[in-house]
Amino acid sequence: MKILGIGNAIVDVICKVEDKFISQNNLTKSTMKLVDEAEFKKLLSTLKIEETVSGGSVANSIVGLSQLGNKVGFIGKVSDDDLGNKYEKGLKKEKVEFFYNKKKEIIPTGTCLILITPDSERTMVTFLGTAGKINENDIDTKALKNSEILFLEGYLWDEGEPKRAFEKAINNSSKVAMSLSDLFCVERHKSHFLELVKNKLDITFANEQEITSLIDVKKFEDVINFAKEINRLIVITRGDKGAIAINKNEIIECSAKKDLQIKDLTGAGDLFAGGFLHGLINNKSTKESLEIGTEMSSKVIQIIGARLN
Repeated sequence: MKILGIGNAIVDVICKVEDKFISQNNLTKSTMKLVDEAEFKKLLSTLKIEETVSGGSVANSIVGLSQLGNKVGFIGKVSDDDLGNKYEKGLKKEKVEFFYNKKKEIIPTGTCLILITPDSERTMVTFLGTAGKINENDIDTKALKNSEILFLEGYLWDEGEPKRAFEKAINNSSKVAMSLSDLFCVERHKSHFLELVKNKLDITFANEQEITSLIDVKKFEDVINFAKEINRLIVITRGDKGAIAINKNEIIECSAKKDLQIKDLTGAGDLFAGGFLHGLINNKSTKESLEIGTEMSSKVIQIIGARLN
C-alpha cells in the first residue's frame, strides 16, 4: 500500500449561507469550531442542506490519491449507524481500503456543517461524535507497516486517547506526513504541533496563516529560515501566491492557477496534499509534485464539496 491515512471520519453537511449567518452565530469565518450535538442540531435546523457527503480532511486526500490510481487505505472511527454505514460505503466506492471494524457506539458518527458564504469561503462547525474517541486499539499496526507513508491530520490530535493513537501510529511508521489542518488547531495545540513539526514529521502541510501562527512570525522569510533550520520538508499553500516547498536549502515554488470559476474552497488543501503526495510516491520531482497538487486543488474549488467526481 502506498499511503495510509488516519483522520476524523466525518460526514460533511454542505449549506450555503450569507455572511450575517456567520456573525449572528458567533462563528469565525474560514475556521472550524467544535460544538456538542445539541448545538449542531440547533444550527442545522435553520439551514437548507445542499449536499451530504463522506468527508474528513485526510479522507478527502486519500480519496484523491485513489482517484489518481494509488493503492491507499484509511483509519477513522465511525459508529454502526446510518451515517457510519454511508461513510464506509463512500470510501469503498472510491476503492479506499477501510481499516476499521465499526460497531454500535453510544455516541453517533461525527458530522461537520460546512457553511459556504457568497465569496466561496467555508466555515466549519463540527460535532466530532465517535470520531473524536479514536484510541490506540483502533490503530492497525499491520496496515501501518505495509504502507510507505502515513498521513495524519491536525484535526485528529487531542489530549488523551486520540494523542496516544496518534503517537502509536507515528511510532509504527517509516515516513510520516501531517497537515496542520486549521488555525484553530494550531492555536489550540501550538507547543505540541511545534514539537511534531521539528522532531517527528518528515513532511508538514500548512497554509501561510497556519505556519506563521505556529512559529509566531509575521514575515514569510522567517518561515523559510525556520524550515531550512529544521531540515524537514515543509509544503505551504499561499492562496493566489501559489505554493512553495522548502526542503533543506532547496526552495521550490509553483504559481496558482488563474481565471478559475471558484464555487467552494472546501477541500482545497486536502486535494493539494493528495496531489503532492501522489507525485512524491511516484518519484516525481518536488516541482512536479507541487504542480499536481495545484492542479487537483484548482479542480475541487470549482465544484461544491471536497471531492472530485
